[in-house]
Amino acid sequence: MTDVLLKISGINKRFGGLHALSDVGLTIKQGEIYGLIGPNGAGKTTLFNVLTGLYQPDEGEFTFNGKDLFRKKPNVVVEAGIARTFQNIRLFANMSALENVMVGQHVRSVTGVFGAILRTPKARAEEAAITAKAEALLAYVGIADRAQELARNLSYGDQRRLEIARALATNPTLLALDEPAAGMNPKETDDLKKLMEKIRADGVTILLIEHDVKLMMGLCDRIAVLDYGKKIAEGVPEEVKSNPRVIEAYLGVAPE
Repeated sequence: MTDVLLKISGINKRFGGLHALSDVGLTIKQGEIYGLIGPNGAGKTTLFNVLTGLYQPDEGEFTFNGKDLFRKKPNVVVEAGIARTFQNIRLFANMSALENVMVGQHVRSVTGVFGAILRTPKARAEEAAITAKAEALLAYVGIADRAQELARNLSYGDQRRLEIARALATNPTLLALDEPAAGMNPKETDDLKKLMEKIRADGVTILLIEHDVKLMMGLCDRIAVLDYGKKIAEGVPEEVKSNPRVIEAYLGVAPE
C-alpha cells in the first residue's frame, strides 16, 4: 500500500494571458506536514484553489487517496476528504462559534429536508451528535469557552482557531491551511504550531501556506517553493533553505 495521499502533475492554470500555474507537480505523503512557500504572487493560493475545486485547472492530473479529483467541484473535494481555511477569514460573522462548527459537519449529515422539518427522532439524534462534536472540536482548538459568542466578536487568533475547527468538522484526511499565522503575535504563532502538530499526531495530513519562513522551517517535513507559478524547489527544510534559486526568489539576487 502506498503512503502517497495527494499527487498532482502538469497543473496549468491561466487567467487570460496570465499563466498563474505552469506545469506544477507535487506529492504529499500521509501523515506529513507539507509546506508551500514563495513570494507574493507566486501562485500559492491559486494552487490551493485548484486543489479545493474553486478553480478549474486547464491541464494536469490530480489524484487524492486513489480518487481522481481533476476538475471536480468543491463539494466533491470536501466529501473526498480535503478541507481548507482561507487567507482572509471566512466565518459566518453573525453566528456563534458553536454554530459555525456545526455548519462544517453538515457535509457528513444524512438527515434530509423532511426529517429536519418534521423533527423526527433520527433528525434530533443527529443534531445532538453534531452539537456534541462541535463542542468537542472547540475544546480541541482551545476555545471551548467561546462557544456561544458571535464569530465576529472573537479575537483574531480565536477566529483563526475557529476556522480550523470548522474545517476539522468535515472529517478531513488532508487539512489545507492558507496563511493561518498571518497577523498573529509570537505567542499565538507558537500556540498555532503546537495545534498543527497535535492535528498531525491525530492522523490528519496538513498542507500549509505560510509567509513565516521560520515557522515553516521548524514545522514542515517537506517544503515546495513556487515562483511566478512554477515550482523551483522541493525538499526537506534544510535543502530548501540553502537552495540558490530559493534565495534568489526571496532576495532578488543570486548568492555569491
